[in-house]
Amino acid sequence: MQIPFFDYKRQLKIIHPQIDQAIKKALNSGWLILGKEVENFESGFSKYIGTKYGIGVNSGTDAIKIALRAIDVKKNDEVITVANTAVPTISAIREAGAIPKFIDIKNDFTIDENKIEKTITKKTKVILAVHLFGTCCNMPVILNIAKKYKLKIIEDCAQAHGAKIKNRKAGNFSDISCFSFYPTKNLGAYGDAGIILTNNKNLADKCRSLRMYGMKKGYYSHLEGYNSRLDEMQAAILNVKLKYLDRWNKKRQKIADLYLTKIKNHKIKFPEIQNLQNNNFHLFVIRTDKRDGLIKYLNNKKIGYGIHYQYPIHLQTAYKFLGYTKGSLPITEKFANQILSLPIFPELTEKEIKYIIDKINKF
Repeated sequence: MQIPFFDYKRQLKIIHPQIDQAIKKALNSGWLILGKEVENFESGFSKYIGTKYGIGVNSGTDAIKIALRAIDVKKNDEVITVANTAVPTISAIREAGAIPKFIDIKNDFTIDENKIEKTITKKTKVILAVHLFGTCCNMPVILNIAKKYKLKIIEDCAQAHGAKIKNRKAGNFSDISCFSFYPTKNLGAYGDAGIILTNNKNLADKCRSLRMYGMKKGYYSHLEGYNSRLDEMQAAILNVKLKYLDRWNKKRQKIADLYLTKIKNHKIKFPEIQNLQNNNFHLFVIRTDKRDGLIKYLNNKKIGYGIHYQYPIHLQTAYKFLGYTKGSLPITEKFANQILSLPIFPELTEKEIKYIIDKINKF
């Protein structure tokens, strides 16, 4: 038995006729960029999250960059965030000319909100909250901090499609939120794609302008902008898949519940989960002090895995200029040496799930 960490083709096999029909419709429309499919997805996804406005862009990275520009982040402004995230979170901050200021994390892998205030300076402009692996940050506390210090909040929801705090979805807490639809996401396109969400019309208008060279109407640039547009075919694909998102998330929750209740191995530490139904389980990340041995074992048993993320950003060569050293973020660094992601995509079979559990228990 060979179990992949992720396999989009299994999902595609199920929805292939609808995908083919959607692509055909987009191709026959005579409009390939910023047409009806994009408008429908912007409207549909913003309604799903609970926000007023959606702006489709080229990627989640561009979504963050444009969001930062839209709230007037300037060169050398400081953005508070975490180092245990994908590099795009930080590269977007740098592309906007800002400086990331890193906070250590809690046992649930999200930003430690209790350490935010002491990092705030006169240069701080934004708190960028990363909802990691499908677990939401403590947004009520972060909102209070932002209000106290008159800061903006951006949510990085690249891994949080449908994740919630109580009944409020990630992406509907902040001034502006950013989603990626990279193919591995819970709601994934078949290429790069992203969206910006907001309840503020002025911010929405500014983001629409920035994604299109800073133009409003005609070929006149009011701002220095970008070429960052969600294309019609990716939007058509996402319109089909959005209808299935809740169903797929429930399957992920079911798999996570089986892992949490059936894996019984003292070498394995589970993620801290407050509420199973509020987590979308983009990833199921365990921790172990025996990771090298577990990797060798999983390779031998033909079980796919991932490591998210092995190299904390503050210790990577590209970001040494920020001045962080080993030991700066002790929990982030400790976890980076322990974490390993198990397969959790919705199309895993019961046989595969039982096999994974059995082999982890025997490790």
